Amino acid sequence: MALWEALLRFLFPGEKDVLYPQADLTQLVGEHLALVLISSALAIIVGLGIGIFVTRPAGKDFLRIANDLSSLGQTFPPVAVLALAVPLLGFGFKPTVTALFIYSVLPILRNTIAGLETVPQDSIEAAYGMGMSKSQVLARVELPLALQVILAGIRVSVVVNIGTATIGVVVGAGGLGSPIISGLVRGNPAFVLEGALAAALLALLADFLIGKVEHSLSWSR
Repeated sequence: MALWEALLRFLFPGEKDVLYPQADLTQLVGEHLALVLISSALAIIVGLGIGIFVTRPAGKDFLRIANDLSSLGQTFPPVAVLALAVPLLGFGFKPTVTALFIYSVLPILRNTIAGLETVPQDSIEAAYGMGMSKSQVLARVELPLALQVILAGIRVSVVVNIGTATIGVVVGAGGLGSPIISGLVRGNPAFVLEGALAAALLALLADFLIGKVEHSLSWSR
């Protein structure tokens, strides 16, 4: 924290306060991570589930709808989704998680469908020829072969989610958006940079870690 404060004082020597006074950085990061982790976990579960369902024979009728929704949904700004969630869920944590979930599930759904559809049919038929059941083919053949594409969608989703979660402050959810909004209101660029830089570093860290997982899987294949 001392180094963080020293950096901000060096960059903004004219500002009396360079650290957001209402909460320390660790608390803000904790609130931010809670928003991101919960919404991302829900998005992964739902995105994978729907993606698997619509690529099965029983769900093929819904495949085009899922593809259209995953493309159309990205055109809606997350602030608009948040505004629609507030009348139903009130202010605070729940509407923010809901908005982040809706926004972040789309790239996961799109990549799950794309990954499963690119699995070679020969591999699937060979697995059935070995006596595997449908669930075994999915778990042992299709998902492993589609995993890199799915992980790419998760990577995009989580990184975007970290940046988008800063809007949660407008409905009282806290997080790293708090110093950003406070800095804009007070005309204090140090507060803005404190929140923005921390969010950017979290996004870079998440991108690096998920990228390492993708890389390790590509070597293991």
